Amino acid sequence: MLSSRPHTTMTTEYNGTTGVADPGYSANVQNLNIFYDTGNLTFLTISSVLVLLMIPGVGFFYSGLARRKSALQLVLLSMLSVGVIGFQWFFWGYSLTFSRTGNAFLGDLTQFGLMKTLAQPNGSSALPDILFCLYQGMFASITPALAIGAVADRGRMLPAIVFMFVWSTVVYDPIAYWTWNANGWLFKLPAYDFAGGGPVHIASGSCALAYSLMLGKRAGYSHNAGLPYRPHSVTNVVLGTVFLWVGWFGFNGGSALAMNLRAVMACYVTNLAASCAGITWALLDYRLERKWSTIGFCSGAITGLVAITPAAGFVTPWAAVIIGVVGAICCNFATKLKFLIGVDDALDIFAVHGIGGMVGNILTGIFGTSTIASLDGNAYDAIGWVQHHWVQLGYQLAGICAAFGWSFVLTCIILFLMNLVPGLSLRVSADDEDVGIDDCQLGEFAYDYVELRRHVADAVGSGSDRVASSSSSTAGEKAVPMGV
Repeated sequence: MLSSRPHTTMTTEYNGTTGVADPGYSANVQNLNIFYDTGNLTFLTISSVLVLLMIPGVGFFYSGLARRKSALQLVLLSMLSVGVIGFQWFFWGYSLTFSRTGNAFLGDLTQFGLMKTLAQPNGSSALPDILFCLYQGMFASITPALAIGAVADRGRMLPAIVFMFVWSTVVYDPIAYWTWNANGWLFKLPAYDFAGGGPVHIASGSCALAYSLMLGKRAGYSHNAGLPYRPHSVTNVVLGTVFLWVGWFGFNGGSALAMNLRAVMACYVTNLAASCAGITWALLDYRLERKWSTIGFCSGAITGLVAITPAAGFVTPWAAVIIGVVGAICCNFATKLKFLIGVDDALDIFAVHGIGGMVGNILTGIFGTSTIASLDGNAYDAIGWVQHHWVQLGYQLAGICAAFGWSFVLTCIILFLMNLVPGLSLRVSADDEDVGIDDCQLGEFAYDYVELRRHVADAVGSGSDRVASSSSSTAGEKAVPMGV
């Protein structure tokens, strides 16, 4: 027989030490689980996995846009970001970003090596320190993966790996601290950023712009109006988009830090903004060539996901439609910026993530509302222009300028200094660039038949054999896209 009584989950309010690093045993209970609802723990654990899924999605998306002979490098670098930042976050990244006793600009090392990091609430009363660390560690891992696509076709692997560790420590951790730590100056302002418009997207986009600038243009870029290569695998672009779109439910929904109506609304507006942005970008491309672009739709969907990220926990569904459409329009036209400033941003990372994050932060200041934010059960003051809180747009602009300026300038400085270190020169040689990054840096290839074709013309045989081989190879090349 079913009970007519409503089902409620009872948890005990945490009664241990708060405000300083403490593993939670000061609560003097045998079972530390009594302080947390299993549903919230499950939701944030699943959200962490979904954000992890996004990282190979970035790799596939970038790989599909790149040349075939440099495709595998971008998949590998995205996975290396998980490994490198996984260690960095454990080592000192989490402590620098979310310690409880830092100043207005950076945390301290009171939780170095995750010492005293276990069951005390952090980020939300619904989350223990260790789960909050797991979830935010995925954000820290995906951010360098977004930026490192700037090495496409010309960047060396070792410097890129070293850069990810250094950049995350010097750039990402401070910006995330300003934005999300209760002691951070942007948090106190407040500049609202629900899931990472500044720390993740503006920071990674401006980093990619700086990395592209410091690397220089790809060979052949200046002789072909900046468009020497077409994407080699549209299928990989679609696959990466699917991974990202699915994972973004954990990225934005999980940022409510509990399983509540605010998390559900964040998931809904995320999907809605991506849908509207994908259609908008596809229509913008259709007006030029009267053809429907798969890459255009995928690029637009990613743009919508980026733009809604800072706003997801603050805006209504109708506002999400506007954010998706405006984000797609702004980012679509922003892809032309690289021609104006003469920087070879091969994968348009700044146009999509940098500009998209800026648009999202600005529109949060316009459409953000306390009625949506309070769906998590807490009380909030008026947020955006729709509630006549006019000064909020200024606070949002302060966050944008801080994230862009810190990331761009510090990235240039880090790369300049690294390039002076023997063995850490940023760019491959001209010959290696011609051969392809996968061959010269990895010795592996995304597709087996590429290696097979590579050796056909080199086969030892009679003169007639070589002529025949060369002829067949040339004939085969005629059917291959420019991305080869």
